[in-house]
Amino acid sequence: MADFDIPSIVQSLHDARQQWRHAHRPAGEARGFEFPSREAVAAVIEQLKGVLFPLRLGPPGLRPESENFHVAHALDSALHSLLCQVQIELGYSASLRQLSGTDIGGQALAATRAFAAALPDIRVLLDSDVLAAFQGDPAARSVDEVLLCYPGILAMIHHRLAHCLYGLGLPLLARITAELAHAQTGIDIHPGARIGAGFFIDHGTGVVIGETAVIGQRVRLYQAVTLGAKRFPTHADGTLQKGLPRHPILEDDVVIYAGATLLGRITVGKGAVIGGNVWLTHDVPAGARVAQAASREDAASVQNDAA
Repeated sequence: MADFDIPSIVQSLHDARQQWRHAHRPAGEARGFEFPSREAVAAVIEQLKGVLFPLRLGPPGLRPESENFHVAHALDSALHSLLCQVQIELGYSASLRQLSGTDIGGQALAATRAFAAALPDIRVLLDSDVLAAFQGDPAARSVDEVLLCYPGILAMIHHRLAHCLYGLGLPLLARITAELAHAQTGIDIHPGARIGAGFFIDHGTGVVIGETAVIGQRVRLYQAVTLGAKRFPTHADGTLQKGLPRHPILEDDVVIYAGATLLGRITVGKGAVIGGNVWLTHDVPAGARVAQAASREDAASVQNDAA
């Protein structure tokens, strides 16, 4: 019989875990942490898709006359499951900050109720995204095809839900929700990104949208577009400064073609069009057209194009 020296490996793994916990556990923190479950969050998001779009993303065979019954049952189940995960995240956060006497249960219930109340507005935003995809893609034969098949819409369903969680002070649940879509679609949208109505990601693979990006209404991106940070300021001790605005602002009706990279807190003005594979680190005026050959020295001609 093969001998794998299991006791020695188990002990070594134990030692490695203890070293990590000693380095990253707050001073005086003795107990282990409980973390939100990716599997539980994934199940909640699947239920919520059926709540938002019951006849398209709900259970097979659901009929219109049973729609409200299904939505009520699925919503109740999803929210109770979510409440448990919210309590876990808030408890984890309180432990990290060494807070005691916090009403985790009350905070979790308030946050979950606020999330539930936001679902009708999220549905309206998603309707605008579906319509933008249908109107913006000549290959789309119906809004149902868009909702069922387009990876950009799947990513936006997750993002609209994740952004709400992020705004309620639940960044870990929000990030899990976002990363579930990232894994399925190759579209990486940080839940902190603010995205207006009628957003369309065509094809989508390789799109990256950073945490502090701000996107207006009726914006269209193609595959492999990056809205990233140009540099990462640090504190005196060399650690990164977090939370600073560092990603682009896209005003209404902007179009960015495949492979373009926009870095830093730049502003792309209303109605501007950014060509494929452009590398951009400076502002673009409203209505401008920027092609790959354009550079900082061409700023005057870009201004003239916008006039």
